[in-house]
Amino acid sequence: MAFLTNLLNNPLMIIFLVGALGYLVGSISIKGISLGTAGVLLVALVFGHFGFTINSSVRNIGLVLFVCSVGFIAGPKFFRNMKQNFKSYCLLGFVIILMGGVSAVLVTLISGIPAELAVGLLNGALTSTPGLAAAQEAAGDLATLATTGYAIAYPFGIIGVVLFVQLMPRILKVDITKERANFAAANVVNDRKAAASKKTDDSAGFMAFCAAVVLGLLLGSVKIPLPGGAVFSLGTTGGPLIMGLVFGHFAKVGSVDITVPTPVLKTFRELGLVLFLIGAGLDGGAGFVETLKTEGVMLFVYGAVMTLLPMIVGFLVAAKVLKLSIFNNLGSITGGMTSTPALGTLIQVAGTDDVASAYAATYPIALVCVVLVSQFIVLLF
Repeated sequence: MAFLTNLLNNPLMIIFLVGALGYLVGSISIKGISLGTAGVLLVALVFGHFGFTINSSVRNIGLVLFVCSVGFIAGPKFFRNMKQNFKSYCLLGFVIILMGGVSAVLVTLISGIPAELAVGLLNGALTSTPGLAAAQEAAGDLATLATTGYAIAYPFGIIGVVLFVQLMPRILKVDITKERANFAAANVVNDRKAAASKKTDDSAGFMAFCAAVVLGLLLGSVKIPLPGGAVFSLGTTGGPLIMGLVFGHFAKVGSVDITVPTPVLKTFRELGLVLFLIGAGLDGGAGFVETLKTEGVMLFVYGAVMTLLPMIVGFLVAAKVLKLSIFNNLGSITGGMTSTPALGTLIQVAGTDDVASAYAATYPIALVCVVLVSQFIVLLF
């Protein structure tokens, strides 16, 4: 028994055990719907509930691997797509966060819960760590309320968006094969950059990837003052994502090849997503059940509303007003909801990496908006 206990306290054992069980859970399909990689989150939440922990660096490494890989993959087509749909992406990022903010205010007014707790729920529903940090700063002595709300809403914030991007194409009876062909035709690959990618050897690709991460972390550490005393930074997510986009777009700096082989990027992307979910789940699972018992199940319901309402409104605006294709629509939703796991699921559903362009375009807009909205609600309510 002592041997087993020591083994389960080994971080390496926890990581790979949660990963194996998580993929097993994620592979369970009910009428064609499955959690996929998000199954790792569920298993991690259970392990976290029973006290298993790992170093927070694992989560951060996973996040950096994922978003930088997404940037490299989306880079060759990102700026063209951004130019064509810039106003739409900006509007969607704003609308999604605005609806989240409206739902948080309504919950505060109707239920009477403190604004700090409601904003914590909002940021958990949007899985936004930068927004949580902004809310904590504005909350001052009541920062723990924001943290509690975040922990309660976070699990559904991930799982809800993952299920949404799978269910909507089914509900609308979308022909995925046809949509993929149309989407590919509208996003023609730059043959020169594709050829360069094929010629890149692994060692040179690793060098370029590491350089992009270093520059991205430096970019993410830059802090920009905002109205009301708030501070904005791209952080561990936004900085590496943007540098990945830049490296992926330009492919070369002078005579230096900065492309990364696509198989390497896809491996990094999947590995990064799994490590991120394991770290997030273990952290979120600790005290989750106790918090629900103490604070009440209705808080979980409020958090679910803050996840669902922005997605539904954003989807309808994108489809009916902006006339975006289903892939650009859902990609924008994952970016507007700042949902890293949902993007991974959408890539599997769509069968193309190109949906990452919409995510990458909408994400920064949503990131700025959620920081501002979080500060605004706490200061005014």
